[in-house]
Amino acid sequence: VQLQASGGGLVQAGDSLRLSCAVSGLTFSRLTLGWFRQFPGKEREFISVISYNGAYTYYADSAKGRFTISRDNAKNTVYLQMNSPKPEDTAVYYCAASSMSDYDRLVRGLPNYWGQGTQVTVSS
Repeated sequence: VQLQASGGGLVQAGDSLRLSCAVSGLTFSRLTLGWFRQFPGKEREFISVISYNGAYTYYADSAKGRFTISRDNAKNTVYLQMNSPKPEDTAVYYCAASSMSDYDRLVRGLPNYWGQGTQVTVSS
């Protein structure tokens, strides 16, 4: 099982950035998928989740209206589109996966699988 996150880097405030997470070793179409982030010295915090069929999404207040989660079941990839990022969005971003029945556990920070992190740095 592998969740490979990519797309992080240095971006200016107000620009856009799209994170990707390619999943292998699991039946992608049966997974609930999500994104988290972690600030230095803090615990990982939930950003967004998408259901196995893409019909349901949910966002933390910090992400509403700025970030969009999506998935491409043909490419086994989940995305996080970050629009108008702010310097306070600077963090390590992680993708996560759970079985389709563990939606709530993922939202609570208890996914079955974690990807490696990708650093996002937003300059002012």
